[in-house]
Amino acid sequence: MIIDTHVHPTNLVDEAWRHTGEPFTGERVLKMMDGPFWINGKPRRVDVSCIMPPPGNTAWREGNRSGREGIRDYQAYVTSLVQNYPDRFVGNFIYNPRFGPENGAAELAFHVREHGYKMMKLHANMHSYRPDRALDWLRPALRVCDELGVTVLIHTGDGPYSIPTQFYPIIREFPNVNFILGHFGIQTGGVYCFEAFWMIQDSNNVIGESGWLLQSRIVEFAKEMKKSKMVFGTDSPPNEPGMWARELEVLCHEPPQGLNLSEDDLEGYLGNNMAKLLGLAPTPPPKDQAEAEAYLRGEVPQASATNSHADHYSGYTPSAWAEEAALG
Repeated sequence: MIIDTHVHPTNLVDEAWRHTGEPFTGERVLKMMDGPFWINGKPRRVDVSCIMPPPGNTAWREGNRSGREGIRDYQAYVTSLVQNYPDRFVGNFIYNPRFGPENGAAELAFHVREHGYKMMKLHANMHSYRPDRALDWLRPALRVCDELGVTVLIHTGDGPYSIPTQFYPIIREFPNVNFILGHFGIQTGGVYCFEAFWMIQDSNNVIGESGWLLQSRIVEFAKEMKKSKMVFGTDSPPNEPGMWARELEVLCHEPPQGLNLSEDDLEGYLGNNMAKLLGLAPTPPPKDQAEAEAYLRGEVPQASATNSHADHYSGYTPSAWAEEAALG
């Protein structure tokens, strides 16, 4: 099973990045996910994507509703996709405290309980707040994450408000919440991947997302990190999933380009680490090309976003994560 932690479908043109052409709808995302993508000589697909609106569409502008109604409006298209394609999409709630911290916390709880959302995203740059000083804005939503087992994805990699260590205060205040450092500290304005790496090394509840990370740094960091501490994410669109999967596949090559990583361990990075966070059953990689092709034809049981082997609202707790990480 391959899980992409970071995808932005939309039925509107992205209001921040203004991607040209037609909106990148859920149906276009599904076509992209189906690939196939060739990994270690086997055709694969992205089985499950964790989806959220483009962040630019979550910032208030003239004509938008405010409060809980405005939040529900900007999440509505993602919610419809989660309802229509429950086996392929997991909902991620973008928390914009400028719609009201308590409003955002209430809507997060509503989306988790009513629509099965399992993640929340913070984008301090898009929503203009300094995360290490705006703790009162963040606490209401983090309390919900703590209570309901919601995993938090953080946009990191650019100033002034998305430098990884700016999130340390809230991360340390909520040790029972799992935090994923989106982009591994790399984005439009900087390369903070070493900050992200040491946060991951120092904190049981911090995980890195592979997308945007330089290929050579993936090898360097994977050599030192516990194998449970990195997940696959693409930030699609505009990024194409196969390219980022290929950067992880290189770990299976010989040094110095790779680490002689096993295919089972690669499957952890590609999907099984994230599956555990989402309460889904991990799966082994296809044993050969024939099994991979049979899977794509639907002749092998499919992975499912709703095939939870844990409580519907429960992700992996940091203590459980640390236990597994200790095993390698």
